Order: sequence, then C-alpha cells, then structure tokens
Amino acid sequence: MEKTASHWNRLENGVIKCTLCPRRCSIAEGKRGACFGRRRIGDELIAETYGFACGLAIDPIEKKPLHHFLPGSSVLSFGTVGCNLTCGFCQNFHLSHAESVEGTQISPEEIAEAAIRHTCAGVAFTYNEPTVFFEYAVDTARACHERGLKTVAVTNGWIEPEPRKELYAHIDAANVDLKAFTDTFYNELCGATLQPVLDTLLYIRNETDVHLEVTTLLIPGRNDSPAEIDAMTQWAVANLGPDVPWHFSAYRPTREWSEAPPTPLETILQAESIARNNGMKHIHLGNIGIAR
Repeated sequence: MEKTASHWNRLENGVIKCTLCPRRCSIAEGKRGACFGRRRIGDELIAETYGFACGLAIDPIEKKPLHHFLPGSSVLSFGTVGCNLTCGFCQNFHLSHAESVEGTQISPEEIAEAAIRHTCAGVAFTYNEPTVFFEYAVDTARACHERGLKTVAVTNGWIEPEPRKELYAHIDAANVDLKAFTDTFYNELCGATLQPVLDTLLYIRNETDVHLEVTTLLIPGRNDSPAEIDAMTQWAVANLGPDVPWHFSAYRPTREWSEAPPTPLETILQAESIARNNGMKHIHLGNIGIAR
C-alpha cells in the first residue's frame, strides 16, 4: 500500500526536508527519516509503513489510558513501527526502535470494519507514535468517522503546527505523554525538546474539541523531583485548567533501559499530593499495583 507522504518540501538544491515534526529531517535518496516511517524514493517522500499495522488488539479504553472518555468501552488498538523520539525507556521499544517494516497488511477501511465487528466504540492509534504514521492514522480516522466510530491518539505530542492541526481535526480523544518538564530531560533522554509538546497540549485544549488526558512516567532521579512536579502541575492548572485528567505512572526497568531503579510508591503518592495541592481535580496513578 505505497503512499506518498504529506508535509515535506523539495528544496532548490534537491534536498527533501520533512516538515512533519520538529526534527525536520533532510532525507537523502533511499534513506529514511530519523523516525523510520518515511523514506525518500527519487524525488518523493514515501510513507513507508502505510498499511502495515502492528499489535492489533481490543483494549479497554482505560488502558490507553483514558479514564474520562467513553468509560467502560473498548477500542481496537494498533500501531506501526518507528518513532520521532529516541527514548530508551519506551514500553514498546521493539516497535518504536524497529529496524524493518513489519506488521499485518490492512487498509484503513478494514481496520474500521474490524472495530465494528468486535463491537468497539472506536480505534486507537497507539503502541508507537501516531505522528510517524500520520497518513495511515488520518485515513483510518476518516474511515472510522464515516462509520460512526470514535478515534483516539496516544502520542508524545512532538509535531509541527500544520500537521498537528490536520491530525487533530480527525481525533476525538488524546492522551499526550508529557515526559518531563525540562529541556534537559527531553534533550538527553528523548532526543527532542519540550516546547513543541507544551504547544500541542495548549492547541488541543484551547483550539479543539478533542478530549485531553495527560500521562507522565516518573523516573527516579530524572523527572521526579518535587520542584519539577510542582512546576509542571502549576503550569498545567494555569494553562490547561484543573479538569484535565493527569496520569502519574511508575517506571520499571527493562532489558533495553535500566539506568534508574523502579519508581517507589512514595514518589507517586507525593506527585499526587503536589498535583492535588496545585488544584488538579482528576489524578490517576498507574503501574503501581494498587487500585485508586
């Protein structure tokens, strides 16, 4: 299902520059962008993973996690491979850092029809970053909306303004990973920058009708200091409002990345307390083995 990518420019010197995310890769003939999802073939940029779905599964919507959007419903989840961030601690490292195109060949219309057959309320773009399979996500979202299904994006939020506007015109709910509240964390652990993620949060909240929830994975010694959590949650309440649900999740070491110990329960509870004191109304704790 080869498809020409959107959001790129052919410069006068023959260079093709991708304009999908802030990395803005310059891509040589036959090479992929850093996200892996786009390859230059001749004078065109191709959405290489278009039509190849990984991880097709029926999930409770709370697993995305979305706790305040169609609670109790199920969604058909899928992703592709690749990511525009470089996080070693990714829970789906085998997909986000894949070295080959893989997955089940399935069209956007077939995905939507499968969701209907399995009585799902909608389809979730998840497991890897939806931005890097932008065209596949948008076409699938269109197919879903034509059939009365909802669409969900689970995303890192690192996207340029023009494609962001186009993507969220087709999305009903999003969970955005705000991985930290410092550029140091984003630079060193994600190969990215903080401000575009904040811009995405502001855009979704203030300029769309998309339901928004946010997740922060707390990693000991990296982004879990009381001062950082205080600054982040103060910013969130002031700029997004107190009603946006926030998910604090505990980190667990993996084979690919074990540079920090597991997040203590006390850290998660402290984050909850700080957020609540700053006015957040809906706080959820994840990956800690206790019910909240």
